[in-house]
Amino acid sequence: MTTHPNSKITQHNASVWDQEALEQKPWSQSVSQDIITSAKQGKWAIHITKRPLPRSWLPLDINGKNILCLASAGGQQAPVLAAAGANVTVYDISEKQLAQDQYVAKRDGLRLTTMQGDMTDLSEIEDNTFDYIINPISNLYIPDVNPVWKECYRVLRTNGILLASFYNPVLFVFERDVDLEKQGLIKPKYTIPYSDTDSLNQEQIQEKIKKGEAIVFGHSLTDQINGQLETGFKLTGFYEDEHPSPRFLIERYIPTMIATKAEKKI
Repeated sequence: MTTHPNSKITQHNASVWDQEALEQKPWSQSVSQDIITSAKQGKWAIHITKRPLPRSWLPLDINGKNILCLASAGGQQAPVLAAAGANVTVYDISEKQLAQDQYVAKRDGLRLTTMQGDMTDLSEIEDNTFDYIINPISNLYIPDVNPVWKECYRVLRTNGILLASFYNPVLFVFERDVDLEKQGLIKPKYTIPYSDTDSLNQEQIQEKIKKGEAIVFGHSLTDQINGQLETGFKLTGFYEDEHPSPRFLIERYIPTMIATKAEKKI
């Protein structure tokens, strides 16, 4: 297992997701046998935001393609892709989330590989290994997103494609105040890039930890988008989407999820 140098944050967030899996929260509920059966018959879709990935981003015929599901364990995307014929590797920090993928693979006779580790360090994977990387919303749990883009670029083959999603950082600007929200008001408080470790005091951080909440980071669009370009990717797709279960007032006015398609061109 590889861990980020900031191991306390990594270990805490891993334990949070272990608990999410144990409690069968929405992102930890394995897909049904019916969905797997349909995928084996060539009828499938996966999500990195609310709406399904466009076919122009991930074609229906992925038979024999090598796909890395990065920080996306939970028994959802990876088993569907494996059932559709891809050679799938799931790489995630949470042992219990990975167990969800292992469960579906055993239940439905699928072949996929699971690896436990931090998304910023893929050193156990050789260069030029994958045709696609699927990286759904997850980089809010790491302090620096740029190593992720570099590692993705390294392990993708030439013409390989990175499909990633992340939050619009505007979501992190506002202080959550229920009383204000009832009045239709939002109070900006934090700057971008946002970091729980820098923006909250120790008492607030300890309260989050006590409640079993993850430590999160709101990365700038410069790091999220230009970070991919600086690494060498060519951005060939972009869309915004609403959150499947919105919680904040700002989400009534702007879609807060962003998806990008980036290609490794050499």
